[in-house]
Amino acid sequence: MAKRKGDQNSMSDVLKGFIETNRLQKGLDKVSIEDAWHKVMGKAISKYTTGIKLDRQVLYVQLSSSVLREELSYGKTKIIAMINEEMGKEIINKIILR
Repeated sequence: MAKRKGDQNSMSDVLKGFIETNRLQKGLDKVSIEDAWHKVMGKAISKYTTGIKLDRQVLYVQLSSSVLREELSYGKTKIIAMINEEMGKEIINKIILR
């Protein structure tokens, strides 16, 4: 498809505008936070993760292992930093492990 003269918007600019106009960013963050969790924490921890939910900058993580839950509770601040870095912005302030 040929570009029209004067049409200088790239596809990414158009998508960003669409996302902002329709206020879709929070929903997209909720979906991509799960991918970020699995990428940052790796396969071993992902295997024990049964649910992930983001609500008002709080990440709720459901784990099937109480031992793992206890271990991860010691490194919550590091996990928050790693996930925010993976997402490219500060999305979570607090993690609740269940």
